[in-house]
Amino acid sequence: MSSSKKRLTVKQSVELLKELKIRFDKNKNRHKDLDWLEIQKKLEANPEKVWSLSEMERTGGEPDVVGYDQKTNEYIFFDCSIESPKDRRSFCYDHKALKERKENKPKNSAIGMANEMGINLLTESQYKELQTLGNFDTKTSSWILTPFNIRNLGGALFGDLRYDTVFIYHNGAESYYAARGFRGSLRV
Repeated sequence: MSSSKKRLTVKQSVELLKELKIRFDKNKNRHKDLDWLEIQKKLEANPEKVWSLSEMERTGGEPDVVGYDQKTNEYIFFDCSIESPKDRRSFCYDHKALKERKENKPKNSAIGMANEMGINLLTESQYKELQTLGNFDTKTSSWILTPFNIRNLGGALFGDLRYDTVFIYHNGAESYYAARGFRGSLRV
């Protein structure tokens, strides 16, 4: 997609920023000591990142600020929907797995859609960090970024929360389930 298509109209941007601020204000525990006005300035200066946030929102991710990286001067957004984003489920892990699947192919892969959206899958440590902010994926699961050595052998990792415990599991990268999606992160 060309960069000109990865921009929202002024009206769409204003509406999204309003929605993000409401979520920001409702969930102070996710971003203690962060100032919305500073975040909004960064967002307004990065329209392609706002487009990516709109894609996270459109697909059910409910993105919210979860941190600030002082070294890079970036705010960190994660998908904070209670369950894995509804419009990002039933995908295999990556393009290679999608290509290798002979029958009943899903419509996309988690890595493929994340790339299209301009976001990254959560890493294992990010997924565990998210789980310290609430109870996520108690009925669903989410693909997470898989180390090369595991993926090279045909596997992929996913996580969920059951029995008050965060579990990280493995599955074949070509598998997909109605209750498994993926969560993303974005730095602005």
